This record gives sequence, C-alpha cells and structure tokens, in this order.
Amino acid sequence: MYRTKTCGELRLANAGEVVTLAGWVQRSRKLGGMTFVDLRDRYGITQIVFNNEINAELCDRANHLGREFVIQVRGTVSERQSKNANIPTGEIEIIANELNILNRSEVPPFTIEDNSDGGDDLRMQFRYLDLRRNAVRRNLELRHRMGFELRKYLNDHGFLEVETPILVKSTPEGARDFVVPSRMNPGQFYALPQSPQLYKQLLMVAGFDRYFQIAKCFRDEDLRADRQPEFTQIDCEMSFVEQEDVLQMFEGLVKHIFKYVRDIDFTEPFPRMTWADAMRLYGSDKPDIRFGMTFVELKDLTEGHNFSVFDSAEYVGAICAPGCAGYTRKQLDELTDFVKRPQIGAKGLVWVKLEADGSIKSSVGKFYSEDDLKAWTGRCEAKPGDLLLILAGKTMPTRKALNELRLEMGNRLGLRDKNTFAPLWVIDFPMFEWDEETQRYYAMHHPFTKPKDEDIPLLDSDTGNVRANAYDMVVNGVELGGGSIRIHDPKLQDKMFALLGFTEERAQAQFGFLMEAFKYGAPPHAGLAFGFDRFVSMLAGLDSIRDTIAFPKNNSGRDMMNDAPSALDQEQLDELYIKVDTERIEKNKK
Repeated sequence: MYRTKTCGELRLANAGEVVTLAGWVQRSRKLGGMTFVDLRDRYGITQIVFNNEINAELCDRANHLGREFVIQVRGTVSERQSKNANIPTGEIEIIANELNILNRSEVPPFTIEDNSDGGDDLRMQFRYLDLRRNAVRRNLELRHRMGFELRKYLNDHGFLEVETPILVKSTPEGARDFVVPSRMNPGQFYALPQSPQLYKQLLMVAGFDRYFQIAKCFRDEDLRADRQPEFTQIDCEMSFVEQEDVLQMFEGLVKHIFKYVRDIDFTEPFPRMTWADAMRLYGSDKPDIRFGMTFVELKDLTEGHNFSVFDSAEYVGAICAPGCAGYTRKQLDELTDFVKRPQIGAKGLVWVKLEADGSIKSSVGKFYSEDDLKAWTGRCEAKPGDLLLILAGKTMPTRKALNELRLEMGNRLGLRDKNTFAPLWVIDFPMFEWDEETQRYYAMHHPFTKPKDEDIPLLDSDTGNVRANAYDMVVNGVELGGGSIRIHDPKLQDKMFALLGFTEERAQAQFGFLMEAFKYGAPPHAGLAFGFDRFVSMLAGLDSIRDTIAFPKNNSGRDMMNDAPSALDQEQLDELYIKVDTERIEKNKK
C-alpha cells in the first residue's frame, strides 16, 4: 500500500502507531542533526523527522529532497515537542525509518503556498500546480459540497435531474453563440447552449413537472471577474406555478445553502423591490443593500440659478456620504476623476459639505445661497460632518454613474463587508428595452417571458411600459440568479415574436419545434437559474469566479495551460468545409 493514513488525519491519540504516508514535499529544513520535512496531500500536512543519529544514510537522502518531490514515508507517530497550533496535525510528527522517492520534481515556477508569488497568467499556465494550493483546493471542495447539497435539497422537493443536449440549434437573440461545425451536415452548424431554456420548457410540456440540472452553459461574450465563456447554472423549471410559488421555493433553497455553508440563519422573508424602485434609489437592477446612501433627486431644488450643468440636466441626483465632510481637495479631485472615467461617463462632480459646526461649503457656492444648499442637505437628511456628492445629466446614464460612485464610497467607508450578506428579490422588470440603433424592441430577459397579466392590454398601445413576470435574486450587488413566468399560450407567444421583430418565417425557423410542442397542451410553467460559479465564489469570499473553476480561461478567453483556442490543420478544415479568411484576420490584428 502506498499509504495507510493521509497527511491530515493523525492526532495525538495515534502516538506509537507505525504508519505509511505519501504526498508532496511542501518544504524541508535542517536543524543540527535533524531534518524536518512537511509532507502535504489533499487532506493536510504532517511533519516528518529524519534523525542523523538514528539513520545517517536516511537523513542524508532526506537532505536532498526538493520542493514538490513525491515521496512515501514509513515511521512511528510521536508526540511533537514544539507543537504547531496552526494545523490540525500540529501535536504529532512521524519519526521516519523508511523513505521512498516516487517521483522527482523540477523547481516549481511559483511557491505552492496560500500566498503564492505567482501572477495570474503564470498560475493559469501551470494550473495543475496552482490547484495544489490549499486556498484554491478549498474552493473546489466547497463547490463539491454545495453541488451535493443543492441536489439533495431539490430532490427532497420533488425535482428530477435531467440532462439536456450540449449540441443545439443556434438562436442568436441576446449573447453570441459558440458555434460548432457539423462534418456530417456540410455547411451547417450546431451551437453550444447559452442555457437549457427551450429544453426545460419542453420538459414541462412533457409533464415532468419539476426539473433541475447543474448545467454547463456557453456565451461568446467579453469576459470580466464574474464571467467566463463556459459557466455553470443551477437550472430549474416548475409547472402549475405562479411567481409566488417560485420565489418561495428558491428563497428556501438560498436560505438552506447559506445555513449549510456559512451557518447563517435568514429567519425573515427576503425583501422585494421593483425594478423601478431599484433604479430610482440605487441606479442598478442589482442593488447592494448592505448600506444606505440611496439616491435623492434634487432637480426641482437646483433649477433657475444660472448653473447650466443643473439647468440643462434631465436629472440631478445626490448621495449622502456619512462622516466624509473632512474630505480634502485631493480626495474630492480623486472622486471627480473616478466618475469621469470612460466606463462611468459622468462629466463632473458637485459636492456639498455640511461641516461639524453646521456651516456649509460647496463647489457651486457662487451659484447657490446657503439657504439653497441647506434645502439640499435637508432633503438628503444629512447630519453635521456629512458630504453630499451630486451628479447631473440624462436620467439613466447619470443614475448608473451615481451607482458606481455609491459603490466606491461604500468600499472607501468599509461598508461592503464580504461576511455580511443582504439578499433581496428584484421584481417587475420591464418587458422590453428599446435599441436606438436598430429601432426596435428587444426582450430584456428572453422572448418566452410572460408579461404581467394586467399589462397584456398595453402590448400594442404602450409597449415600452409593459412589465414582465420576471424576478432576480440579488445578494450584495451581485445577480445570483433570475428567471420568469413563461408564456404557455401559443397566441401570446406569436404576439411576442411579432413585437420583437420576428417574421413568421424566422420565428418558425428558430423556435418552430417549441411552438409545435405548445399545440399539444403546454402547462403554465416558470423557472429560475442561479449562477453556480457566482454562488460558490460569494460564499468563499472571492472577487472572481475563476478560482471556483478547476481549469478557467483568462480575460481573453484563452486557456493558458493548453493554449486553446488554437488553429486547425488544413485537413480538418477541409473535412468541415471551412475556409479561414487569413487576410482579414491579419488586417484585424493591425
């Protein structure tokens, strides 16, 4: 046997036992006539002792062990004189009497420790080494445990796990599809699923009633911290339900996982906020409600004072930063530069300080009297020592910029503690969003979302104000999941396609199989999908989903380890009837 125990299970009660361990050399150190080796496996670290006085030859061999050598050690468990309270095995050590080198290792390109000296690209290139680090391994262990618990919860509530196809029909409405050429059907392509949306609806038509799947999904989008080209959803669908049934079911799931992983009890119902209120108060459809600083509209108080920035603005909004009246000119200039960043897009920042003695200072003091500014601070319910930060412009862009400023102030003031969780439901989303470039409406969620019953009469007369039966679970400013009541009436679905600019022919070509299925008795149904990677990263306290995935891509969508994507041989391209436009590729590179 390579081992009789793991490197994480021995305790003082095992003293006197003869054991065999196997693993990787974490580090070694020589002290006088003793050599100490920390041996690591997935389960922990155990200290091995080689004594020159007992076995000089064995000790000499131990002195030549390098980091990450794979070794097997046999010896006796002994109480450790200098105990280490930082590790579970810190009260014992193994007095070695046998050493076998199973495999040697080159010097690793970075240290295999929790605080590694490897940069992101290097760690991704040698991901199999990075995965040896406790910090990364623990995330994957958490993912494993959460996956089992999710399955158990859903199984206990009557859900069936059903796998749906990975090679599907392309439906280019929304994010870009990854496409896969079909050798057996020249000139035709599969797509990788952005979600199992159509298949889970078909399972409801098939009478499966409650479906779930921890499903791989694919979107050809630009990447960021919480986005990868391939990701995993906890995908669910239910029949004969209304919105309240769905919210109750999956609020219960989220509460259960928080209790299971973090021992956090959410005893009260999660708050609910309409999309309109979320945008009005936070400028985001995924508000972080761990802290206040909600928006206050000041447009009516700012007009008519010959300050063109406010007079010409459609919207003037403020946040009140508590205790920040002492901000220096340099700090205020930093905030101004922050909101002027291209990705935020504000043209400038106005500030008002309510000093500790009640006096007021402002960057627009020459346009507004002290009584005017007091009216602003009064509406914002500012207290002495507080700072008002004000942006102006078109309503939606300004609210979004103010949201970024609010989050920045939340970070600066330490109000976004990763160990504090504030979930809520955002409901009543707009059904459609208008695109100026194409001059048509797009579905804010997807074409199969049902409008609210009371808004269906507005589909023709007031399309832009139709609300959707859609809902998102938001935690700490992150969209953890979302879903909607589905359209199950073929006539309403046809109407929806028409409003979204689909011709009958195009709708039939892309979604005909679903519409055909609906002719045979589709039940009322609804669904929701959680981002599994996001859920794990949130509970692990991470800023990125990357370290919850065993082999992730970098921000350019590349696998640094095996250098994918890569070019195909001409023979493969010929088999697939594909010709690569190398001239255009080179032109785009320039």
